[in-house]
Amino acid sequence: MESSVAAENDSNPPEDNVKERCWDQREALPDEPRCVVCGRYGEYICDETDDDICSLECKGILLSRLAKLRKPTSRPCPVKLPATDECYYVRDNDKSEVNPLTTDQTELLRRKLDILVKGDTTPPPILSFASCKLPQKLLENIEVAGYEMPTPVQMQAIPAALARQSLLVSAETGSGKTGSFLIPIVSQCAKFNEEHFQNQQQPLAMVLTPTRELCIQVEDQAKVLGKGLPFKTALVVGGDAMAGQLHRIQQGASLIVGTPGRLIDLLTKHEIELDTISILVLDEVDCMLQRGFREQVMQIFTALSQPQVLMYSATIPKDVEKMASSMAKKVTVISVGKPNKPNQAVKQLAIWVDSKRKKQKLFDILMSKQHYKPPVIVFVDSRLGSDLLSEAITVSTGLKALSIHGEKSMKDRREIVRSFLVGEIPVIVATGVLGRGINLLTVKQVIVFDMPNSIKEYVHQVGRASRMGEEGTSIVFVNEENKKLFPQLVEALKTSGAAIPRELANSQYSVGSFSAGRGQKKRKHGF
Repeated sequence: MESSVAAENDSNPPEDNVKERCWDQREALPDEPRCVVCGRYGEYICDETDDDICSLECKGILLSRLAKLRKPTSRPCPVKLPATDECYYVRDNDKSEVNPLTTDQTELLRRKLDILVKGDTTPPPILSFASCKLPQKLLENIEVAGYEMPTPVQMQAIPAALARQSLLVSAETGSGKTGSFLIPIVSQCAKFNEEHFQNQQQPLAMVLTPTRELCIQVEDQAKVLGKGLPFKTALVVGGDAMAGQLHRIQQGASLIVGTPGRLIDLLTKHEIELDTISILVLDEVDCMLQRGFREQVMQIFTALSQPQVLMYSATIPKDVEKMASSMAKKVTVISVGKPNKPNQAVKQLAIWVDSKRKKQKLFDILMSKQHYKPPVIVFVDSRLGSDLLSEAITVSTGLKALSIHGEKSMKDRREIVRSFLVGEIPVIVATGVLGRGINLLTVKQVIVFDMPNSIKEYVHQVGRASRMGEEGTSIVFVNEENKKLFPQLVEALKTSGAAIPRELANSQYSVGSFSAGRGQKKRKHGF
């Protein structure tokens, strides 16, 4: 690396510390160098190869690959997983690649990982990505994408999806659901295209999500996993010209990622053959039903030829179960963790504050060295409220804050999210548009300024403060205006071990949340 890297062993290190891991590095801007390993900002140059790299982690990966190329005859050593990994008890070894798990081992592993499976002949969880017989290039791309080992939902959902089972999957926000359906899609599409070589690719898989931002994120991740493979994608969302999206599909794409409304619009105005699609993914399906997309989703489904259906969400209400049963005869249900409960990696804090004092309380938190932990997302319930509050934050605290909501143009929303990800903006004030699925890995804190109308939406918003098990904090403002949700909110706080404000505990609307135990009378306080 440059002198900044060479100085890492110096007794007097430079002021700007070298980035240790790729996730510590920001995204690359359009004209900046990109890391040859992960694609982030190539801040450094590796002396041994003259390649742009973003961190010491990617330098190690690059030199490791170079060493393997120089010694083609030597057998590579098995990858050793860090002892601090939350799944240390399923670390991979040579035997796990050959011998499948026994029934007892499968049951034990599922209990330890809190995986519940309902369905006949469901494959056991995998212990490594290599055990799935994935294309070698895909395994390399998985490593580049930063997946060290499968998360619990990936361990169970990937082999089940590869076995062509229709799935209904429930897991915590930030648990790796996107990878659990994209990896099987890329694998199956790439193998099909290699075996049936044609002049151009045909649509083999489709992913539907409720928002444009989530579609963009899913397609970006699919591109990373499919790089170097016979696998192309097409994005079909509002805000961009339909002509370009149509051209992309006509030129050949294996995967179509889109929102239901835009896809219906495209199908009604243009002749697009969807008979070849064999996998349909509905991501954040409960949110799609809440937004009234059921009819559009079913219209798209009926245009397909009995595809394998993969339905994903952090919550699975009864209407989703009914929809799943209407789309597939046999559905395997996979639940990881506790459904409808906030992510355990998020430390929750509930503050009782009157509506008139919420704004000043927010300013106090943002100006406190102890409580302010940027980057921060502040959730509000209205578009106008997000605009006014973001301006007030900037004026009152000096922190640069911007708002994001559905009325802003696609271009503006992309630019705001980009600025937030690279650290140019420490605070975003958002409506529910950022409450679902969007992979904001940098977020450390969520402040729920306006309590949403449902506990499920609260669970999603709180989950923004933790991705893939990383610890985060959430603060929720609560008062009498939220009385309808008191019992469920108290239960969510109790489950996570969070303190319950005295006013909330003493409220007559919270009585049903406290009980002394089976066979005993309910009581008002459980402390």
